[in-house]
Amino acid sequence: MRPFTATAKIFSMDEELTGYVDAIVYSQAENGFTVARLKEPKKKELTAIVGYLPGLQAGENVNLKGTWKTHPSHGRQFEVAEFTVEAPSDILGIQKYLESGLVKGIGPVYAKKIVDRFGSDTLEIIDKSPHRLYEIEGLGKKKVRQLKESWNEQRSIREVMIFLRAHGASPGYAQKIYKQYGEESIAKVKENPYQLAKEVFGIGFKMADSIALKLGFALHSPERLAAGIEFVLWELANDGHTCYPLTDFAPIAAKMLEVDQELIEKQVRALINTQLVEQDGKIWLKPYFAYEQGIAKDLLRLVHGRQAIRSIDAEKAADWVQTQLSIQFAEQQKKAVIQALTDKVHIITGGPGTGKSTITNAILAISQKLTSKITLAAPTGRAAKRLTQITHKLAFTIHSLLEMDFTTGGFKKGKDNPIDCDLIILDEASMIDTQLLYSLLRAIPARSRVLIVGDIDQLPSVGAGTVLRDLIQSGQIGVTRLTEIFRQAKGSKIITNAHRINHGEFPEINTHERTDFHFIAAETPEAIGQVILQLVSQEIPRLWKYDPIDDIQVLSPMKRGLIGVEMLNDALQNLLNPSTKPLFRAGRRFHLYDKVMQIKNNYDKNVYNGDIGRISQVTDNGIMVRFDEKEVEYDLTDLDELILAYATSVHKYQGSECPCIVMPIHTSHFKLLQRNLLYTAVTRGKKQVYLVGMTKAIAIAINNNQVQTRYTGLEKAIKEMAKTFQMDTHHQLEFA
Repeated sequence: MRPFTATAKIFSMDEELTGYVDAIVYSQAENGFTVARLKEPKKKELTAIVGYLPGLQAGENVNLKGTWKTHPSHGRQFEVAEFTVEAPSDILGIQKYLESGLVKGIGPVYAKKIVDRFGSDTLEIIDKSPHRLYEIEGLGKKKVRQLKESWNEQRSIREVMIFLRAHGASPGYAQKIYKQYGEESIAKVKENPYQLAKEVFGIGFKMADSIALKLGFALHSPERLAAGIEFVLWELANDGHTCYPLTDFAPIAAKMLEVDQELIEKQVRALINTQLVEQDGKIWLKPYFAYEQGIAKDLLRLVHGRQAIRSIDAEKAADWVQTQLSIQFAEQQKKAVIQALTDKVHIITGGPGTGKSTITNAILAISQKLTSKITLAAPTGRAAKRLTQITHKLAFTIHSLLEMDFTTGGFKKGKDNPIDCDLIILDEASMIDTQLLYSLLRAIPARSRVLIVGDIDQLPSVGAGTVLRDLIQSGQIGVTRLTEIFRQAKGSKIITNAHRINHGEFPEINTHERTDFHFIAAETPEAIGQVILQLVSQEIPRLWKYDPIDDIQVLSPMKRGLIGVEMLNDALQNLLNPSTKPLFRAGRRFHLYDKVMQIKNNYDKNVYNGDIGRISQVTDNGIMVRFDEKEVEYDLTDLDELILAYATSVHKYQGSECPCIVMPIHTSHFKLLQRNLLYTAVTRGKKQVYLVGMTKAIAIAINNNQVQTRYTGLEKAIKEMAKTFQMDTHHQLEFA
């Protein structure tokens, strides 16, 4: 519901009303927009009031300042510009207040009983002498506790909302702030509003900065500069960088913070060794420097550790497994199996159809004869599910394997509580980011053999780093590169075209033959959008019997624009899953049965960035989402963790597969048309791929092999750590 002000006629300005709120007609939780009825003293008719009135409850006494307007549909109403609230003082107001749903467990029956017993002293009793509520028949300990908690919480939330609104922040974040800080919310915000950006999801530096400046913090205050520098580095981490050259960083931060570059450089120096690390002209946030050093240390610990699995003749084992699995290795595949059985840590990389799954199954079959302690893992739920289907052995997500510890916010598995495995196989390794690899390697025992499988030519991880590339380029780990496409894969145009794209060649797009790879020409974004809607809703379901929501995934290179993720999602939602009762949140609509994606790791809910589910229930207070076999509850304050997923970015869908992929490709996507992006998109389709757009855009993507630079320090950290390790080993041998 939108504010009733767009076409309203103004009657008069700056009037003032007082009275008590008779009823709340409509309230939008995220921004506090409210439509209510006001009972003014000595007036029989109720007055319609509208405006941003966060936390307003029926029965409250209010003082309102605003203007009278007439809405073409809703008639005369008072639009509120400012308001103050007092607790209701008369008995009827108090009763309405308690009936309003403000207090959990107290409905009309108990509200009447309480007011009948305590009269106009009711609210003072609740506030100062809640033990007296036991005098009401039927009110037990649980209901009294709920009543008191709700009373305190709502009062605090309203205070936070009003305080934030006065300092330019949306009241929609008040509940999040209260959830984080409780009764200390206002004190915490006043002390250092920049902490909000670190500690409250959804409140970025810009909002925290707006609050801080209104509270009187100066543009050049140390608190602002320190928070701003961290903010810029975290933003760069979101772009994939674990570190950044200081000479390039200073002007970026200076522009963002609107201060002189010298101030940035001075503040950076002040933060070295406390919040930042500097090395070779680059700066790191301390956590990312620790992650990369930790990965290097644990990787070498694993490479040089004494393994639990006994040594075998790897060549004989490779011959044996061919007979067992009724397969015939190509020379490349056999070498990969032998090396993976010989090296303590080994990487296998290659594109689709090059035999990664065959090799994984072969190594698994051999290793199962040597140990029962074998663990399979992948970065996402979908990738783990696919690994399970390929191997017929249960695979875990890395997060579930590490076991979240809700008391500490970390993982239960680690150095002192390692995973009990003699072999661990990691699939879809290109998706693993720096932080996740750090947590995983810490938890792998030194005795374990590690096999890392991934496609180096796909897009790098959503999170910071290029860990698969850095591990390979460090030269400290055995690597097998698979390049040959095998016979059974050559019949698939998806696979052959993916390799053509990867080699810088134009894909075969013969539209006349029956194939699994399709190109439909369209010149304008408007035309491309129309073709995509027609394909998803009608043509593809008719041709291939695919469900338009579950079996078809639209991927777009860009977030905005006519054929960007956001507008495609709106159009597909309206077409495939319309609703007359949507739930609005932060300008977005959620419908029952919508396809949605989680966009941040939420360890409490056990859902992770990139997980896709379907909304199974919608209420005024939130939604339920089904992810595979589990249902997850989201209240209104959690909904900014979800986005629609009828269409999604190629990056977000990395590591997932779908029977059918549909992708717009247009020259307006110029900045993001890269070879590895197109290659990654095409390889997400299991059975069908549709590209819709311009051959010129395909050519631009194929010819653009300039992968966006990500600054990381992992490759160097591994090389430096290896030198130290060799020196230590040499000294130990000399001493012995």
